[in-house]
Amino acid sequence: MSENTEPIEATVAELKPRMKNVNITFKVVEVSEAREVTSRDDGSTHRIVDAKVADTTGTVIVPLWDDAIEKVQVGSTYRLENGYTGLFRTNLRLNIGRYGVINPAKEEIAEVDASNDVSAVEHERTFHRGGPRRGFSGPPRGDSDRDRGDRDRGCPSGGGRGGGRGRGRSSEQE
Repeated sequence: MSENTEPIEATVAELKPRMKNVNITFKVVEVSEAREVTSRDDGSTHRIVDAKVADTTGTVIVPLWDDAIEKVQVGSTYRLENGYTGLFRTNLRLNIGRYGVINPAKEEIAEVDASNDVSAVEHERTFHRGGPRRGFSGPPRGDSDRDRGDRDRGCPSGGGRGGGRGRGRSSEQE
């Protein structure tokens, strides 16, 4: 399910929400105290810390999970390959992710720009999995004009928000 995108060689200042396949070199400036979180999926417990990392253009927060916590040390420089960016409570985060690899960098970063914290900038969360979030302000499910239109056209699924199978096909094709 991963997309084949060209790697993006980026600096901290160039990071934007929803970037994929990001390659970046940074220095670890500080690491928060470890905290425990419980997975909503399976109830397992994980340790997480927020590492503030920087380069010559700015700083960003990198959440480190479980084993990745021991892989970094404050003051050391690392190279992240195949990372991605996302938002946590409207603030930018640089994530290692399942397919990302973090290793010591070949060259140290001596000076960093701590004045440009790209994680402090609030971003608007306008899209969620391909569409805008509706929250509680939209019409109830099955009661929008589009849904009524589907029922009026004799849609075999009964219209509305069915399972999505057969969308755009006639019943003879299935």
